[in-house]
Amino acid sequence: MKLALGPLLYYWQRSAVLDFYEALAKTAVDIVYLGETVCSRRRELRLADWLAIAANLAEAGKEVILSTQVLIESNSDVSTLHKIAEMSINGDFMVEANDMGAVHCLEGKVPFVAGAHLNIYNLPTLRWMASLGVRRWVAPLEMGRDDLALLQQGRPPGLETEVFAYGRMPLAFSARCFTARHYNLPKDDCQFRCLEHADGLPMRTREGEEFLVLNGIQTQSARVYNLLHEVGTMQAMGVDVVRISPQSQRTAEVVDLFHGVLTAKTSVAAGMQAIAGLMPERSCDGYWYGKPGLERSVAQV
Repeated sequence: MKLALGPLLYYWQRSAVLDFYEALAKTAVDIVYLGETVCSRRRELRLADWLAIAANLAEAGKEVILSTQVLIESNSDVSTLHKIAEMSINGDFMVEANDMGAVHCLEGKVPFVAGAHLNIYNLPTLRWMASLGVRRWVAPLEMGRDDLALLQQGRPPGLETEVFAYGRMPLAFSARCFTARHYNLPKDDCQFRCLEHADGLPMRTREGEEFLVLNGIQTQSARVYNLLHEVGTMQAMGVDVVRISPQSQRTAEVVDLFHGVLTAKTSVAAGMQAIAGLMPERSCDGYWYGKPGLERSVAQV
């Protein structure tokens, strides 16, 4: 089983992004997804900058995937999508398609990754996507263990499965920017307030319970989805890749813990105890067991 680092979902200063990926190049992560998937107004890094990072990571032995934006809102977004697709067609890097527009740019031309936001929930859809050229698919965040097992039994030969196994879950996208709304700013004059929230803007209930996290036009879970204790089950199911979503602090340590458990150098109990201190909020794993997402299993810390 391989370890993947998902695309950066937050808006960080350019220097912070460059330092982050320089450090991650030295970790045991096998696959790195790069690019802006949330908001096209986040311009600290241009496409050329992402490509430079991709080249450095590839030189370090990592498989690099370019991720496309989930919600396409403008002509410039479409133009960027076509540029990324063209680079993949020219043999530069494989692409993670996060909307059907990206799928149509790539289908029948090059192998690509079907992102979690394509919402592949059944075998007919999975087989259809494979016929278009999908080499790897990322299971939807809400998909439980039992449903995934059914799809694993009937998935097309040669198709890899990836599971989101750690991080705040990107639950929804909107044409509105909720971070700008929080500051009483219009979306087109947001003053890039996302830069002030390296792990998103947390929301709590009146009782003080963690609820959601605002990340521009994206809404995330407040609790951190953590399936470290289920990597053995995923291996037995034939899952090929587990995904870790970047956070502003201690991502490399999270990668090391997952690698330790995957290679049996670290016990699950020890890994769970250690990872509890690396999370920005409490953990959850409800979706994996077919329960409400914010619930935690008995095994969780």
